[in-house]
Amino acid sequence: MKDIQPRLIDAFKKGYCTPQIAQVAKKLKEPSTTIHYNIKKLEKEGAIKAYKAVFDYKKINEGFCAFVLISLSPDEYGNPEKIGKELSKHPEIESVDIATGDWEMVVKVRTKDQDAYYELVKNVISRKGVTKIKTLTSLKQLKTEFVEL
Repeated sequence: MKDIQPRLIDAFKKGYCTPQIAQVAKKLKEPSTTIHYNIKKLEKEGAIKAYKAVFDYKKINEGFCAFVLISLSPDEYGNPEKIGKELSKHPEIESVDIATGDWEMVVKVRTKDQDAYYELVKNVISRKGVTKIKTLTSLKQLKTEFVEL
């Protein structure tokens, strides 16, 4: 079978996720069997972690998006993954990245509105080990999950 993984990956990044094999085959102009084979291979190799939808977040009541920069205390700096894993358990937290520079973590948050965001900061993000928080509020999202909106 022909290896078309790079083209498949590119298609998946652009929104051809939940394998709709016939649609992907038509888009890539490849037989469905080739598409199916390559999808299964990518899944087996662990290259495909999950299939998910890309939402219009306003329509699902999660229209407030913020990027939270977090600075950790010196005693937590050696193990930022501990705090990151705890934060990632909350459904409002979309992503947690350990970063370099002035901030140890970058957290992407989606909530209903700024009041819900305030409660999240007060009750979840502000914790032992977090010394400083800076919020960057998204005004408009133009692209997400490799999909232009």
